[in-house]
Amino acid sequence: MIVNIMMSLVAVVVLGAVAYAGGSIPGLQVVFGIWIPYVAVAVFVLGFIYRIFKWAKSPVPFRIPTTCGQQKSLTWIKHNAIDNPSTTRGVILRMFFEIVTFRSLFRNTKSAIKGDRISYEWEIWLWLAALAFHYSFLAVVFRHLRFFLEPVPFCVSLVETLDSFFQIGLPLVFASGIVLFAAVLYLLSRRVMIPQVKYISMIADYFPLLLILGIAGTGIYMRYFLRVDILAIKEMTMGLVTFNAVIPANVSPMLFVHLFLVSTLLIYFPFSKLMHMGGVFLSPTRNLANNSRIKRHINPWNPDLEFVTYEKYENEFREKMIEAGLPVEKES
Repeated sequence: MIVNIMMSLVAVVVLGAVAYAGGSIPGLQVVFGIWIPYVAVAVFVLGFIYRIFKWAKSPVPFRIPTTCGQQKSLTWIKHNAIDNPSTTRGVILRMFFEIVTFRSLFRNTKSAIKGDRISYEWEIWLWLAALAFHYSFLAVVFRHLRFFLEPVPFCVSLVETLDSFFQIGLPLVFASGIVLFAAVLYLLSRRVMIPQVKYISMIADYFPLLLILGIAGTGIYMRYFLRVDILAIKEMTMGLVTFNAVIPANVSPMLFVHLFLVSTLLIYFPFSKLMHMGGVFLSPTRNLANNSRIKRHINPWNPDLEFVTYEKYENEFREKMIEAGLPVEKES
């Protein structure tokens, strides 16, 4: 298992080193600052659409929702309309709470043998870390829209203000970046320190965490320690958006490391486990109503077969049945 961790770590370090070297050479800055980001966005968009359409085309002939509550049954039995929905409204509510609050992860437990008994404990820290990671990531991405839009929309400025609410002094410290870094460290430490989780973890589990850790770390370093030229970055990003890309002379090589790691994440995203961001909406274990007792569901690709009635069968084989001593309804 240590090999998977080291290979993922080496891969992220090599990617960062290559980007830093390329960002330090004027002739390669165009490649790392313009062409690779364009390719990354194209691969991300096309790959995301391809995976979604592929999943959407997959037939789901049977109702296979996972449930953890009472199914709709007799009128005097209380029905759990969210955890075991029987209507579209219930499915929408279930999906909403699943996506917004990670409802199923909130109920997650871990088991351990203590003495001669099995003990179950609530995984509250995993749930909190997952919430912190996803919401801080969303806030960071949303805040970065200020680099790509001019004028900056009010909603983006509002998020920035709320994100730096507890700041005293300059530069503004955005809580989302710090929370994102801490949450990724926690999720990574679980995979390294818990034997059971470490045993089932593969490179595909470590690499995206280390990659996001590298993205968050380089972002924090540029903002609070290196103090890069924000105006130069704004000029560069606006050039990318308007397809009039330029590389300002005073851009730090560390920006190319940050941008290259982001591009790597975008390229990697559609072909990895990270696609659960889109796949959760198409999961038949979540987006189907459990109404098998209410409505009959028939496999749509069942072939049309010609069924033989017993009367027709007996008419065809009556004589042989009589010879064999088998009972028949008609003797002749």
